[in-house]
Amino acid sequence: MRTVKSGLILSALAAMLVFSGCSDKGQASQAQSGSGNGASISGKLSFYTSQPEEDATKLAAAFNQKYPGVDVAIFRSGTEEVTAKLQAEKQAGQIQADVLLLADSVTFESLKKQDLLQAYKSPELGEIPAELADPDGMYTGTKVMATVLATNTQKVKTAPTSWKVLTEAAAKDTGIMPSPLYSGAAAYNIGVLSRTDGFGWEFLQAVKDNGMAVIKGNGAVMKAVASGEKSYGMVVDFMVAREKAKGSPVELTYPEEGVPIITEPIGIMKDAKNTAAAQAFVDFVLSEDGQKLAAEIGYSPIRKGISAPQGLKSISEMKILSGDLAKLTDERESDKQKFIDMFGQ
Repeated sequence: MRTVKSGLILSALAAMLVFSGCSDKGQASQAQSGSGNGASISGKLSFYTSQPEEDATKLAAAFNQKYPGVDVAIFRSGTEEVTAKLQAEKQAGQIQADVLLLADSVTFESLKKQDLLQAYKSPELGEIPAELADPDGMYTGTKVMATVLATNTQKVKTAPTSWKVLTEAAAKDTGIMPSPLYSGAAAYNIGVLSRTDGFGWEFLQAVKDNGMAVIKGNGAVMKAVASGEKSYGMVVDFMVAREKAKGSPVELTYPEEGVPIITEPIGIMKDAKNTAAAQAFVDFVLSEDGQKLAAEIGYSPIRKGISAPQGLKSISEMKILSGDLAKLTDERESDKQKFIDMFGQ
């Protein structure tokens, strides 16, 4: 009997979405009523993410404290592999994901262009910087992650101040970076650096010529630097701070030229089977509780008024390297191909 009631509730919510369309007012009122009554949200929620598995599990567990009736099924891989899975599901005629949390806005812009996302403007958006959310409501940033220089302090006694160290004799054959064929952050970095004055493809060629190793993802880069296998790494900042807190001999530097940042956006699939739960999930991630959880895990939160964890900078403290979003989106595949040609991946 309880299952039947849950099904009727979900059907009613789905009907409300159909008749209310994508109006901001309708979406906000539904989210607010759902957020206020966790028992009214239930069923399976298919969550695709590039977050480290441990962090995704903590997020799902915290969400379940508020919404115990939702069964969160997690698929976790690198951003590029998650999007490849989505494309395969699209070709098969049945996308399985309800909600996505992936590395960068370029990935979501591509999904938006393919009409794979649905608009949802969370009532929590008032506390999120407007420039870090899609104006059409297709996705919203959830945190701030900078790619920084990581060094092994047993191998590198003086922390570098510039990205250019990766092209110098000190880093010959001792640098490592994640592959843009797996990591969305790395793909974004390549797009930005190749279009930034003072860097360009010339910088990437110089890095390659200096013996830069390329490995599957940021976690593998961090492991190589923490173990001393490599001395220098290009890696997202929270991983370095996390390893340092564990006692690993690592240090992080925000280079003087600036850093590329990603915001790990969240969005809902157009054909989501459990839209009510997906909206509640988005609301929770952006809420004060969700953002405090992000900070506790070790991320710089995106919500106003919540401080970055010890050892990390907040977005207001960073010098940011960025690029034209439309161009980065349109040319991502050609950028990856050029990287393959250059690094022999």
